Amino acid sequence: MIYTELTIKAMKTAYNAHMGQTDISGVPYIFHPYHLAEQMNTEETVCAALLHDVAEDTDITLEQLAEDFPESVIDALRLLTHEKGTDYFEYVGKIKKNPIAKAVKLADLKHNSDQSRVIGKSDASEEKLEAWRKKYSKALEILLSEG
Repeated sequence: MIYTELTIKAMKTAYNAHMGQTDISGVPYIFHPYHLAEQMNTEETVCAALLHDVAEDTDITLEQLAEDFPESVIDALRLLTHEKGTDYFEYVGKIKKNPIAKAVKLADLKHNSDQSRVIGKSDASEEKLEAWRKKYSKALEILLSEG
């Protein structure tokens, strides 16, 4: 991860936005965007990774984020925010056109595909896990395909 004034602002924003949220295993949710950010190698991708679920999963809007972050990051976040009613694979197809959003989504899919994150969770049935595997595999295929 790259530490700059902007990425530190993104860390603090994400930390405060996701305060009290947990993932399916009960782990504080903030570890997910931090994990993605650790894999990024530019200021813009670090910020986008840290903030990728903020507008989708918290009360903070893209407009509010645009007050503090550059347009390139906000453009990526717009693409990474999956709006209700939008087909998931159509959403993924749009992401592949933006290199910042694509880098973050590839890391996101890899982390979400790590089924060790749900070990011991009774509500993570084999059927649900298989559905996730298929969904994330197809999303990866879309992101990595030519054209």
